[in-house]
Amino acid sequence: MRRVIVLALLYLLMQAVLPLGEGTAPALVLMAFGFLILGAYSVGELATTIKLPKIVGYLAAGLAVGPAALNFVSVPVMNQLAPVSELAIALIAFLAGAELQLDEVRKRGVVLVKMMTAELSVSFIGIATVIALLHRFLPFLNGAPWTEILGFSILFASVAVVHSPAVTMALLSESGAKGVVARTTLGVVLLADVAVVLSFSGALALARVLAPPSGGAAAGNSFLVLWEIGGAVLVGAVLGAVVALYLRFIRRELFIFAILVAFFGAQLAALIHVETLLTLLVAGFVAENWGGGEGEHLRHAMERAGAPIFVVFFALAGAKIKPEAVLQLWPLVIPIVLVRAAGIWAGTQLGAWWAKAEPEVAKYTWMGLISQAGVAIGLSSVVAAAYPARGEEMRSLFLATIAINETIGPILFRISLLRSKEATPESFRGGGGH
Repeated sequence: MRRVIVLALLYLLMQAVLPLGEGTAPALVLMAFGFLILGAYSVGELATTIKLPKIVGYLAAGLAVGPAALNFVSVPVMNQLAPVSELAIALIAFLAGAELQLDEVRKRGVVLVKMMTAELSVSFIGIATVIALLHRFLPFLNGAPWTEILGFSILFASVAVVHSPAVTMALLSESGAKGVVARTTLGVVLLADVAVVLSFSGALALARVLAPPSGGAAAGNSFLVLWEIGGAVLVGAVLGAVVALYLRFIRRELFIFAILVAFFGAQLAALIHVETLLTLLVAGFVAENWGGGEGEHLRHAMERAGAPIFVVFFALAGAKIKPEAVLQLWPLVIPIVLVRAAGIWAGTQLGAWWAKAEPEVAKYTWMGLISQAGVAIGLSSVVAAAYPARGEEMRSLFLATIAINETIGPILFRISLLRSKEATPESFRGGGGH
């Protein structure tokens, strides 16, 4: 009841204050930020009472107050709050890298690579096939020659196989799960994120050959792609080494230092045009494994500092969901979502058999790989920019697909952690082991 009263008061406050300001006035943006923290957090707490992950509550709150419903958080305000999302992605990436222990990578690296390879391959083939079969019903492929159908099917599938490190880390942080299913899911998601960025670059280059953009989009950016990946590893390693030295010899004000590391890392990656997620992931891995055993303290400080930022991040993701687009495209979206889920399931079964993984890994890991979020949205925007004539139609289909996976993915991952007994309902309600 207390959460409901808080939400009612917040609603009345926003109704009273919003007419007093206009557009993106700093005071309104700051108020929207505070409103999202309190409102989304309250809805997240309510979600746990009906056995849903908090992240689903954050998404639902964002959808309710976003442009699709109450419009308390308008599109201009969301644009002003974009740096919050960038900081959240940096924090999540660093924490994800810090979760990877060097001993575990040595011990389970082969298992993770085999599972990732099988899962991505089967999912990619399934999605590309269903896009090719549905081409007559897709506006951007209707009446196109077979070369363009092939090119766009490959390009679409290269984006649709993406997972969500952000959602995975949020659920693991919320539940405190550390078992083999949780660790395998995280490892596969992180490896797949790097593999997908590389494969997407190749798919985009191939699509430009099979279906040249009508707008004459530039090609030949292979060097830039290599720099984005290789440079991210290099920059991330240097940043991680600096953090490791700080942890070894200074170890003060870790709460503030955690925010500075994420903010500086994200800005540095953007400035020198390397992949932000990979940069911070490598930095987290290096800092954790060469930080003289002090990495755990930094992780806990980062989790505390990032808690309100994560709430706003997922609330903003929910605000960007367009229900009308999902409803309009649902006859096309549902087959894609189902084929993707089936491909993930089949691929993890094949990968677990190939890697001789534990039975619980084969049984439950696929449920943690359904979610999609920021990376997929980013890649879909790249497609829209590369194909000005047809890219927006593809992007609408991407976003409708992502909206469904973004919603059902956390629920399925929660179920997998509960059924594998690596988490309990109490751990979810209590926010995990942190």
